Amino acid sequence: MMSQSNRPAKKALMIVNPKAGKSRSKTKSDGGLFGAVCVLSAAGYLVDARMTQHRGHAAELAREVGAEYDLVVCCGGDGTLNETVCGLMTCPDRRAPLGYLPAGTTNDFAASLHLPHDPTAAARVAVSGIPTPIDVGRFNERFFVYVASFGAFTQTSYTVPQSLKNALGHTAYMLEAIRQLPSIQHAYKISLTADGECLDGEYLFGSVSNSTSIGGLMKLSPSEVHLDDGKYELLLVRNPKNPLEIQALAGALLTQNYTHPGIVYRHVSHIEFSTREDLPWTLDGEYAPSVQRGTIDNLPQAVTLMA
Repeated sequence: MMSQSNRPAKKALMIVNPKAGKSRSKTKSDGGLFGAVCVLSAAGYLVDARMTQHRGHAAELAREVGAEYDLVVCCGGDGTLNETVCGLMTCPDRRAPLGYLPAGTTNDFAASLHLPHDPTAAARVAVSGIPTPIDVGRFNERFFVYVASFGAFTQTSYTVPQSLKNALGHTAYMLEAIRQLPSIQHAYKISLTADGECLDGEYLFGSVSNSTSIGGLMKLSPSEVHLDDGKYELLLVRNPKNPLEIQALAGALLTQNYTHPGIVYRHVSHIEFSTREDLPWTLDGEYAPSVQRGTIDNLPQAVTLMA
């Protein structure tokens, strides 16, 4: 019998975004990353830590070398997680299990999973948590983890300067949302079909999500969101016609009243849409250029996350 000391060591690829969230200038966070490496090492992993050098680098690393490792650990915000998952989805060989050390400003998806923000504690989950299959979304040819959205507030996550995110955290998103309020009255006329149901209309906001939090601003009930059920939550906010409707709609969103006539809420797996307008989207908080037509599909249990 091969002794434990002679067993081949497992290998972990740690993809670290050094610019994510508040952590890039804090020694305490650096110590947390060192603690995370120690946790992985103690669990029997040889750790290969790679710092991302540019946008898209996390996806390149996961795609090109991810299959060579027993575990891929992403340390960064939702955007870094998106890149890492996109890389795993296009990996030509096997998809290694994924650990997530949330280090961004809002960390919407980590909140849905109740993952700790401390890197050392999150690393313990990565090595000893439950392998959890999660659904992955496909927006035309691009992938997303937890949300594709358009309209009001969707630009918040990528228009907030990184320096402001680092200094103010979640408050930065709120300030940017307030700044956008004067333009919130623009509604988009969209032809949309969800699992065969026609939902054409004029909408201020729309999201297809697999998270209890969207952009750090909008919330969905945890009882409504299941990360592995082959369904995403479709939320559409209709264009209110007067100030009273605006007030009632705001109250409905605040209290998660999804039965309000100004809100369309469905659990869906396939969406087709078209529009003649300039309609930019965000995928996991990252900008996606406008397209006149597209499809959104849920890919059931496509990635295994340690949670």
